[in-house]
Amino acid sequence: MARHPQRAPGSTASLRTANQRRILGQLRSGVTHTQAELARLTGLAPATVSNLVRGLVSTGLVETESGSGRRGSSVRLARRAGLVAGVDFGHSHVAVAVGDLTGDILAEERRSLPSTHAYDASLALATELLEGLLAGLDTGPDALLRATVGIPAPMTESVVRSSGILPGWHGVDVLAAAEKVFGLPVDVENDANLGALAEHRLGVASGATSSVFVKISSGIGAGIVWRDQLFPGASGTAGELGHLTLDEAGPLCRCGGRGCLEAYSSSSTILSLLGVHLPDATLDDAIAAGEQGDVAARRAFEDAGLHLGWGLAGVVNLINPEVVVIGGDMARAGELLLGPARIGLRRHALDPVAQTPVLASELGERASLAGAVLLAAERTDLINVR
Repeated sequence: MARHPQRAPGSTASLRTANQRRILGQLRSGVTHTQAELARLTGLAPATVSNLVRGLVSTGLVETESGSGRRGSSVRLARRAGLVAGVDFGHSHVAVAVGDLTGDILAEERRSLPSTHAYDASLALATELLEGLLAGLDTGPDALLRATVGIPAPMTESVVRSSGILPGWHGVDVLAAAEKVFGLPVDVENDANLGALAEHRLGVASGATSSVFVKISSGIGAGIVWRDQLFPGASGTAGELGHLTLDEAGPLCRCGGRGCLEAYSSSSTILSLLGVHLPDATLDDAIAAGEQGDVAARRAFEDAGLHLGWGLAGVVNLINPEVVVIGGDMARAGELLLGPARIGLRRHALDPVAQTPVLASELGERASLAGAVLLAAERTDLINVR
């Protein structure tokens, strides 16, 4: 990719680039603005905005549509400016999507994977799926500017440090492997963080400045958004809520500890508890049984929810988010899980935060994938890709 030469700080070229970024920053949301609106939003002079927009049109980054006068014409990011990709790996699935530079998803596909899937074969499948999506959009891999890969495991400097969820990825440097396969800049992020970003920008937490997204499937992880930005922690492992110890003499967890929240509230735990009562049941079977009044199923979800609320109390006591969002497979249980979770939260949280809203994810199983596309779009340097 060709890149612009470095500009001297304070030079005319440097100022122009900074002002272009201000305009592009307003357009990244996907909202179409008139040039007059861009002048108000950026604080730039209308004449300056007109000149900058004209330059951005010539590079193919933005496009305009005639309105009432030159400054009344609408301005938006151009589709031909480029595309981004999101890839979400789970315990037993891969989902891929192609989006535009506003983070809107244009095409997506999801495939099942064996729980022992190896990283190299899985990345190859993701590449194949991306190529198919791009072909369906009548474009090729050259249109992709950046990708984000979501992984449901703790990582240190993009290296997977746990074998519990993705045994075929343990010890793998996901960033190096993904950049080699995709051939473009890649960001690697925990899937719960991506879900948190998507729910905060697009879902049930939109409008809040701080939120926590808790993804509950075969494992439990959380993503934290603070002052509208992801909070990864010092080494990128913030949000490992599933390994909060509730009882050091409790059941053994896959991490090797005892009494972790995950050992009480994950989908795996529910199915294990109901194994004799509902043999060969899927999670959806268990949810259906609970909704139809099956006492054992209802009790299993109630116990999981009460323990979840206990864990959430620690979160709201510590960081006081505006809202907690529950996602992942277990979110499909709805009030079977969330009702008891709110009770558990009230029992263990301080009064000022005991009523923190606990809501079901609005984006469902697509949350992490939508977050991956959003992050790839937000981290694409529009000025320097041309």
